[in-house]
Amino acid sequence: MVEIIVAPNAGFCFGVKRAVKLAEESSSLTREGVRVYTLGPIIHNPQEVGRLSTKGVKPLNGEELREGDAIIIRSHGIPPDKERELRERGLRVIDATCPYVKAVHEAVCKLSEEGYFIVLVGEKNHPEVIGTLGYLKECGGKGIVVESLEDLKEAFKHERIGVVSQTTQSEKFFKEVVGELALWVKELKVINTICNATSVRQEDVYRIAPEVDVMVIIGGKNSGNTRRLYTISKSLNPNSYHIETAEELDPSWFEGVKKVGITAGASTPDWIIEQVRVKIEEICKELSCCS
Repeated sequence: MVEIIVAPNAGFCFGVKRAVKLAEESSSLTREGVRVYTLGPIIHNPQEVGRLSTKGVKPLNGEELREGDAIIIRSHGIPPDKERELRERGLRVIDATCPYVKAVHEAVCKLSEEGYFIVLVGEKNHPEVIGTLGYLKECGGKGIVVESLEDLKEAFKHERIGVVSQTTQSEKFFKEVVGELALWVKELKVINTICNATSVRQEDVYRIAPEVDVMVIIGGKNSGNTRRLYTISKSLNPNSYHIETAEELDPSWFEGVKKVGITAGASTPDWIIEQVRVKIEEICKELSCCS
């Protein structure tokens, strides 16, 4: 019979669990006639966003907000001026920003106050990074976002550099950036703000992917941490596939397979992981994978 290995750290991280819990609790406001919205998808998982929508908690999509409406700040956080604007408009603001993301906000301000030019390792267009840059601006700091080593050219002009990271960034790339800066910068202060949940998920992939015939990574196509899990897995096992739901599984992936690995990004709920596991079992039984 086919062996299916589900990574022990697959699925929701602490910050996402907290955000979803706050969203579910906020759904009770709809019974009082309050409109409840999230500022963008509450997490990077369309299926979970859809489930919450059935409870009356929907992503803001062009609706005109009115005084008294409830707006949930998602786990990625937002710039402080944007939050002030929402409160000044008389909205009920429910802050679901992940505490680990808030730690990045605190880190960039602390480093800036100490006179460091900030290097933020992350994706320039990611909402978490945009929010962090808002806090950097708020505290009068200066810095850049680094997506590749080529982006470091601007940093080399400064003698004192403070390095932080998007919470879902790759540990490997973060270390590469720090290593490169250490060769050129006079004074370097590093605060590793990568969430431990990200690290352990990546460690699972490094351990499991080389040992299985097929590796399935579950998560939203717009989820940065899921995409990084897939990239790592693909480098270790060419038979790696990124899906959002069980419906995307292709039976041809499992022909003659004896061992399958499954992991999922930090925004993937348990119920989707279980659906995928069951579907793989069904496919393999039909294909007689155990023969």
